Amino acid sequence: MSRFKRGAGLDSRAGFRQQKEECPVPNGLLKGARQSGQLNLSGRGLTEVPQSVWRLNIDPPEEAQQNVSFSASDRWWEQTDLTKLLLSSNKLETLSEDVKLLPALVVLDIHDNQLRTLPATIGELEQLQKLNLSHNKMTDLPLELWNLTNLRCLHLQQNLIEQLPSELGQLCQLEDLDLSNNKLIIVPDGLANLNNLVKLNLSFNSLKSLPSAISEMKNLRMLDCSRNQLESVPPVLAQMASLEQLYLRHNKLRFLPELPSCKTLKELHCGNNQIEVLEAAHLKHLSALSVLELRDNKVKSLPEEITLLQGLQRLDLTNNDLSRCKRYSFTCLFQSAFVILCTEEPDGNLKDEPKTAMTLPSQSRINVHAIKTLKTLEYSQKQEAAIPDDVFDAVSDGAVVNVNFSKNQLTEVPPRIVELKDTLADLNLGFNKLSAVPIEFSKLQQLVHVDLRNNLLTSLPMELESLKLRSIILSFNRFKAFPDVLYRILSLETILMSNNQVGAIDPLRLKLLDKLSTLDLQNNDIMQVPPELGNCTSLRALMLDGNPFRNPRAAIVAKGTDSLLEYLRSRIPT
Repeated sequence: MSRFKRGAGLDSRAGFRQQKEECPVPNGLLKGARQSGQLNLSGRGLTEVPQSVWRLNIDPPEEAQQNVSFSASDRWWEQTDLTKLLLSSNKLETLSEDVKLLPALVVLDIHDNQLRTLPATIGELEQLQKLNLSHNKMTDLPLELWNLTNLRCLHLQQNLIEQLPSELGQLCQLEDLDLSNNKLIIVPDGLANLNNLVKLNLSFNSLKSLPSAISEMKNLRMLDCSRNQLESVPPVLAQMASLEQLYLRHNKLRFLPELPSCKTLKELHCGNNQIEVLEAAHLKHLSALSVLELRDNKVKSLPEEITLLQGLQRLDLTNNDLSRCKRYSFTCLFQSAFVILCTEEPDGNLKDEPKTAMTLPSQSRINVHAIKTLKTLEYSQKQEAAIPDDVFDAVSDGAVVNVNFSKNQLTEVPPRIVELKDTLADLNLGFNKLSAVPIEFSKLQQLVHVDLRNNLLTSLPMELESLKLRSIILSFNRFKAFPDVLYRILSLETILMSNNQVGAIDPLRLKLLDKLSTLDLQNNDIMQVPPELGNCTSLRALMLDGNPFRNPRAAIVAKGTDSLLEYLRSRIPT
């Protein structure tokens, strides 16, 4: 008999076992998270969150088994609790109960996934201040969620929520609540307990009424109830003395609410209702009003008191029957405000305003006033898959300098943008679904600023080298490498590329950009910061937080750009 145990140290079934899948989160990224307290896993195609993430601050890293020296440069035991976890734009259908293992979380962002519910353990994240659950498939929420009394920002828009419990009112520190684009029929009276709430978005639901208790929210500045079924608003709404913006578009209102105590109200948006009468009582207390939007109603006359609104900058009366009003009755208004009186678009069709009420672009399809006076073409937040030809037709004779096509559903850069090549200097295509920038983009020779953030870009064409760009924004895309063409645009002063997957930068080529003053590479996959980057002395703002590199340490990065560059120069081999 052999004096050795047969098969000692071997697994007889090893050949038949499926190999353990490699963790989709690089160890370097986890290492950086232990130093910075932040981990960005957005847009990585995750179907589940690896256990190594939940146990980040519990289990020692794998390399700890090989290096336990107290003089080691990577002192893994000196770690920072994870306070910020970004999991957006993945394929998560569930969230593990082990989320409770990250009790120090302050920010948790899980938007744009496929979640249907949350684990009860979410209620154990007592330090949580910002929770983004928007763009999921949730129909209900665990009662434990309402125990998060330190929450200041809660985004639940674009889900399938039909009702909310009165326990919502327990979130006494909440300042920003977005419940838009759900299936709500009523909102609970407990909402009134949110005394610190500043922004409340209830748009795109099926609300038929608002609770009278809403008036108890004394700090509320912005209330959006657009796209509901409201036939009236409670009279107590008039008691909301802090209200600055009120959006009631696309409801069934027949009367404009009287708001005698809303002396700080700046914007009142009541378009697309059934309002027939505008009386002096509706206006006499609104001394701070700068925007009054009443388009697509049934208003037939205006009270003379409207001319007393000295702060009024924009009055939209599009598609009302004002034919009986004498033109001279608008003289005072034309002197102080931009008045929109048109009844239809050139093609005879009407276009609804943006599907959100959070900004103040023109609510007509094209703001001709802005084109002529501001040289600006504004067509943002329309959720359009393509820019209509009549938009470009409208500016064929105008010297447009600024174009904003952001927050649509564009999958390609509009081909007709090249028609503006002689004057276009500032172009915003952010928040779309662009996966490529065409070669024709290089024809925009007057272009100085371009915003391409929040798209699906992975590369840029080399033909852009001919442009004289001063700034480019590429944050929240899918770049895995720093675009080679950017090293060749010597006029660049600002490059913003945070929240991508860039793995490295070339300091020697970057140094050639002698006008570059701002470089943002936060939340990428940079494993090493080359010391030669310290020679890029034109930089006034270098942002590298949220990368998995080990050196320089977070404490050095936090000291600011000058100290960071000096440290890097000191590490250059001589």
